[in-house]
Amino acid sequence: MTSTQTSLAELHIPEARDYPMFVDGAWVDASSGQWSEVTTPILREHVIGRVPSSGTEDVDRAVRAAQKAFPRWRSQHFTARGRILSQIADAIDARAEELARLTALDTGNALRTQARPEVATLANLFRYFAGVAGEIKGTVLPAGDDQLQYSRQEPLGVIGCILPWNSPLMIAGFKIPAALVAGNTVVVKAAEAAPLSVLLLAEICAEHLPAGVLNVLTGSGRVAGEALVQHPDVDKISFTGSTEVGRHVAREAGGRLAHVSLELGGKNPSIVFPDVDIDDDFINQLLLSTRVHRQGQSCTAGSRLFLHQDVYDEVLDRLVNTLAGLKVGNPLAESTDMGAIVNDKQFASVCGFLDDGLSSTKVATVLDGSPDKLGNSDGYYMGPTVFSGADNSWRLSREEIFGPALVAIPWNDHSDVIDMANDSHYGLAAYVWTHNLDLALSTAHALETGWVQVNQGGGQMVGQSYGGYKQSGLGREVSLEGMIAGFTQTKQVNVRLRTL
Repeated sequence: MTSTQTSLAELHIPEARDYPMFVDGAWVDASSGQWSEVTTPILREHVIGRVPSSGTEDVDRAVRAAQKAFPRWRSQHFTARGRILSQIADAIDARAEELARLTALDTGNALRTQARPEVATLANLFRYFAGVAGEIKGTVLPAGDDQLQYSRQEPLGVIGCILPWNSPLMIAGFKIPAALVAGNTVVVKAAEAAPLSVLLLAEICAEHLPAGVLNVLTGSGRVAGEALVQHPDVDKISFTGSTEVGRHVAREAGGRLAHVSLELGGKNPSIVFPDVDIDDDFINQLLLSTRVHRQGQSCTAGSRLFLHQDVYDEVLDRLVNTLAGLKVGNPLAESTDMGAIVNDKQFASVCGFLDDGLSSTKVATVLDGSPDKLGNSDGYYMGPTVFSGADNSWRLSREEIFGPALVAIPWNDHSDVIDMANDSHYGLAAYVWTHNLDLALSTAHALETGWVQVNQGGGQMVGQSYGGYKQSGLGREVSLEGMIAGFTQTKQVNVRLRTL
């Protein structure tokens, strides 16, 4: 039975309903009364809900609510803010399955391989930042008996957070708890393509936070996102998304000297040395680094596979066989390994890249996962596609596809592969595969990226700084250091004392 013959109930798709946005402790419609439809990638153009189409007036209302709540929230003892974040983490755990299923429905990320782990990371992030609340410290200088000289780390004020659609809950976890525990108040603009799970997160947080401390808006980036970036009372914009949009955000926010952090795109190298053991563990870790379980819709996807010539054929054969065995389908099904591309726009973009690769005479297609080969046209489904024998100058080797497409490039000389890996305007992530510790560390240190994994495809832990070099972004997230640098500012206080 195909999915077109299957009922929505059998596909686990709930009936559509309206999802208001959250402003100043209340669930509200847009001032204009306009709504936009939210679709699921499981079935093309199938509407699963409506959200308010917020405009400039709605953004201003949310910012004013955050401003009003700021003085009282910042004055809380750090233990009080930490306790609230811990309670939110527990509440996320209690509703984890609900959050995961809505994420799978909304984004197309498979429930078992992506949505549930994303919710677990979200809870861990709230719990981590609750635990480091007391580390937002200043310093005291030894300035003599007649001076007390100390610094304070103070919150910035109102933080505008603009979220992406590929992993909305995880990225919300990068930003919201760090901003809140530092004493800021927050206005979130949820991704237009995947807003529902973030609204559910707001519902969970609402039970624990004072009104106005966290506000969640829905609507388009061109209207609501732009109004948030340009609002004179938003003290910082924390943006995750494409490099192109990130440049615009930096220009607009920087023009009024607002603080900005950007987590942008990546075209990440994965360098395999000839001494690797080509066993199941290695292949599974290499598979994890490609992010095909998230349909390649990840800025840390290791999509440039630099395979040493001595192991090129064997590694590629093993990886292709593993990729070919993945089950692509309904993200709400437990057996699914890969879900769906988020929407028709992104689907068409990825298909355009695939068409370019499949028609090229310069490379070989060793795995064709294009939609026609997959044979499921009900949702935005495609399998992994792998191109072999490419060079680093090819378009698909240089541009971020944001889909399940990999380019394998042979190499022989260590310095050459470092040069090729660094020959990119991106610098977010990289992967190194070798048992030689000297090679591993020298390669990791030579790579122009903000995040390097050695002999593992995941490895990012809560508490480790995350962010990019070059045009992959500005600032760091996920860590205590990133939180202090990104969501506080330093005040120096000098006091002259009367000596006895």
